[in-house]
Amino acid sequence: MENAAPNVSRRVEVSVAAVNNQMEWWERDGGAEFLKEVGLKLGQKILDFGCRVGHYTIPAAKAVGKKGIIYAVDKESEALDELTRKANSRNLTNVKVTRTSGQVRLPLRSGKIDVVLLYDVLHYFRAEERLKLYQEAFRVLKQSGLLSVYPKHTAEDNPLMELNNTFGQPILSGRFSVQVFNSNDDTAES
Repeated sequence: MENAAPNVSRRVEVSVAAVNNQMEWWERDGGAEFLKEVGLKLGQKILDFGCRVGHYTIPAAKAVGKKGIIYAVDKESEALDELTRKANSRNLTNVKVTRTSGQVRLPLRSGKIDVVLLYDVLHYFRAEERLKLYQEAFRVLKQSGLLSVYPKHTAEDNPLMELNNTFGQPILSGRFSVQVFNSNDDTAES
């Protein structure tokens, strides 16, 4: 039995290393390709709300190139510090980091953003707060903007139905484009 603990520890170390390698690959190559398929283009202005350490911000910065801008918004100073270190080490000068007080109000002018990313962040908000977040996302989006949502960790409700029930008319009329990625199979619905 004494040998069981070291073997478990070794498996955990290998698993952590594998995850770290996957995240490095994602931030270096895979994420930018994925975000281009989502619809990010060179020169666009992107808002990554709830960006944390930048697992989507870094690839987005690469996808939009040096003439694009990524507004990385989060309430956690330590996470934003880590994101800033990552961006600086990769010479990504198009990442603009903004710390919020945790409020849903986005610190951007209306109608200026091409794409809003709400990836793996919705579970931090109650349904009523998400409604405010969606309203803010649509406020900052250009008329032809894209709201891309990855509602991970929200099994108890359905963010796509919230969006459709709340903003169905503008979405259906083509005023905005909305993508919601299913966390079970990573396919997009729009």
